Amino acid sequence: MGTIEQLRDRLSRELSRLPSQYRLMLLSIAVGIVAGLGAILFDRLLGWMLRNVLEAFTGYAEPRAGAPAASLFTFAPARSLWFFIVPALGGLVSGVIVYLVAPEAEGHGTDAMIEAFHLRGGKIRKRVPFVKILASALTIGTGGSAGKEGPIAQIGSGFGSTFASLLKLNARERRILVLAGAAGGIGAIFQAPLGAALFAHYNTAFPARRGTEVAVTGSTRNRLGGASRPSGPRLG
Repeated sequence: MGTIEQLRDRLSRELSRLPSQYRLMLLSIAVGIVAGLGAILFDRLLGWMLRNVLEAFTGYAEPRAGAPAASLFTFAPARSLWFFIVPALGGLVSGVIVYLVAPEAEGHGTDAMIEAFHLRGGKIRKRVPFVKILASALTIGTGGSAGKEGPIAQIGSGFGSTFASLLKLNARERRILVLAGAAGGIGAIFQAPLGAALFAHYNTAFPARRGTEVAVTGSTRNRLGGASRPSGPRLG
């Protein structure tokens, strides 16, 4: 642990010597890489849940990206009882995990990100993005009424906050990385980096002069997200 602490302190000192704009640009790229991998993990886990739980038990197959329009109007086999049981069990397991491990990961996700940004100086516990990945994949993958937008915003912002904590950044820089992580998450999962940057500004009313870091992160995660095609429709 002592060696890790020394490396972290040295990295923090080296970064502090850089001009603020360049330092934040580098950190935003790093947040984009890590959070982009988190977005791929979330998307892959969600796809696995849809195929091996929802489709396996109910017979309903969510239309994939690029599927013909006719697939939207097909019906699942008549296994009506499972349409009640599977979402209920998925929501129950997801709720228990969130309640016991990270209560702040409950709900939509975007609202929690905004609350952390404005009221907590951008502080998000390190476990939150991982709990959100698992809980959201369980909820959506078992047929719950939810989308990808909120979860990935909280996942990305959680990784941004984690970076800030590891490098002992101040509150202002932490909030910038939280915002960049949220924008990067949206950009990766929906492959829309510019729209993601605008989304982050709109939801937090953060000054536009920090748009560079947000746009860089959105672009970085969009590159990573492009390597993993979405498991279903891109609607949030």
